[in-house]
Amino acid sequence: MKENIATRIFLLRKWIKKNGIDAFVIPSSDAHLSEYVAPYWKCREWISGFTGSAGTIVITAKEVGLWTDSRYFIQATEQLNGTGITLYKEMLPETPTINQFLCNTLSQGSVVGINGSVFSINSVRRLEAELLNNKLTLRTNCNPFDEIWNERLPIPQNPAYIYDTKYCGKSCKEKIADIRNEVNRLNCQGILLSALDEIAWTLNLRGSDINFNPVVISYLLITEKESIFFVLPDKITPEVSEYLKEQGVSVAGYMNITTSLNNLDINTILIDAERTNFAVYSSINHQCKITEATSPVQILKSIRNEKEIAGVHSCMKKDGVALVKFLKWLEEAVQTEKETEISVAEKLRGFRAQQDLFMGESFETIAGYSEHAAIVHYTATPETCSVLKPEGFLLLDSGAQYLDGTTDITRTIALGSLTEEEKIDYTLVLKGHIALASAKFPAGTRGAQLDVLARMPLWKRGMNFLHGTGHGIGHFLNVHEGPQSIRMNENPITLQPGMLTSNEPGVYKAGSHGIRIENLILVKKESVGMYGDYYHFETVTLCPICKEGIIKKLLSSEEIEWLNNYHLKVYNNLSPSLSEEERAWLREKTTEL
Repeated sequence: MKENIATRIFLLRKWIKKNGIDAFVIPSSDAHLSEYVAPYWKCREWISGFTGSAGTIVITAKEVGLWTDSRYFIQATEQLNGTGITLYKEMLPETPTINQFLCNTLSQGSVVGINGSVFSINSVRRLEAELLNNKLTLRTNCNPFDEIWNERLPIPQNPAYIYDTKYCGKSCKEKIADIRNEVNRLNCQGILLSALDEIAWTLNLRGSDINFNPVVISYLLITEKESIFFVLPDKITPEVSEYLKEQGVSVAGYMNITTSLNNLDINTILIDAERTNFAVYSSINHQCKITEATSPVQILKSIRNEKEIAGVHSCMKKDGVALVKFLKWLEEAVQTEKETEISVAEKLRGFRAQQDLFMGESFETIAGYSEHAAIVHYTATPETCSVLKPEGFLLLDSGAQYLDGTTDITRTIALGSLTEEEKIDYTLVLKGHIALASAKFPAGTRGAQLDVLARMPLWKRGMNFLHGTGHGIGHFLNVHEGPQSIRMNENPITLQPGMLTSNEPGVYKAGSHGIRIENLILVKKESVGMYGDYYHFETVTLCPICKEGIIKKLLSSEEIEWLNNYHLKVYNNLSPSLSEEERAWLREKTTEL
């Protein structure tokens, strides 16, 4: 494999030299700026061998570098070993940004090339401005992979299917009417949707174009008079075609998007500059005024309606039953020392598949035993897979897609004896998790203002984690969705009732262990207080939290009360769906601390 990487880098260097380019930048995204992409767009993975979901390659005549975040430091170190590609660890003080690297490395007059169809409008502007300040030029129409990647797979053509309103609670017609109202409020006559989760939500369509994310590769143009769905023709079945007509949506070819935008006959169009690629933006008719703003679909989609909230509770209960069955099995199976990280992930999927409305996993299960758990987004392979032993921690981060909702849960499970350090770290992570879950806050609060709650117990011991504490979750859609988040980085979106977010603090010690505890939390109205409304989080995930790693004396009475109340809720909700033996197991796991 690593010999192939060298050949691929050689071919790319040959191409960029032939085309008068001095550096070429390859992101992880597709034409819709998705986090996870179809194989057709996995150019960064093809050129580097790095399989993480986030990372950017920069190649010059003499150097190749990969920039990625803390979730992938260990994984990238292993996968890049022997390739000649240098790892640049983002957010560390000694690491230059990609823009700084280019400006420091290239001589004046050099040309940096990108494929503008896989970069957002704003990212191109930021890059171009910094390059110009250093007398460098940006070229945005470069696409070497059609020439050098001979075995490149085509864009998926899997058929779309209709998502019933009994699960989503609102028809496509109603959603388009809401979108038009928001667009009109911003004094625009139309909006282009490029983000795949926004399109799937709007049209009440789902697909299988990207693993784990039930989206349809497409664009959607909504104006005052019409809605046009740009999609490959094989995706439209007769049933979907008839459905779209009923909803007032016409269909056009996926590749016709730029031509249609070039001939656009409205006066103003709304574009989200963070979620629309530069090539599509550049094709918009110059006579049409462009208003840039966050897509209103993000907020509309993020606030669950009553039908969706009912689905959230329903799918969490099913997921909890599957997890209890799995955890009971795991406790016994680990004693044999025959189970591996891969086999337990497959077993968990089997338990979930027995549940009603199951449609698949929401992401590839992360099953990291012992030191592998310190790799935040670890993926077990036959070469790296560990055998589980009745000692230490297993970190299990998993989720499922059900027709009535999407789940995402992490449990760190004591398989046997633990070190004092492991117990301390586990208890500190739990304290942070409980602090965030217990938060009450006024309307207008942003996630960044609450993030410290989950980190403070770790900070007091000189520890931290570099990933976000919470991300939004789709409704039978992408497991990572915005616009809300809980993280150190500033995000202007305020938390509102109906928003579903993860709560997942952790700590990771390379070569030793990793710990993360994750539940999903729903924002709900608490009361009216001083200066307005106050909100709180309802923890909706239903699964016991492992008690074996807890040092009770490190918990306050309020924290113990929270855990006991949570476990009572878990038992009361799940026990009716379990066998007598399973109920007995769950009763023991949810007894008061």
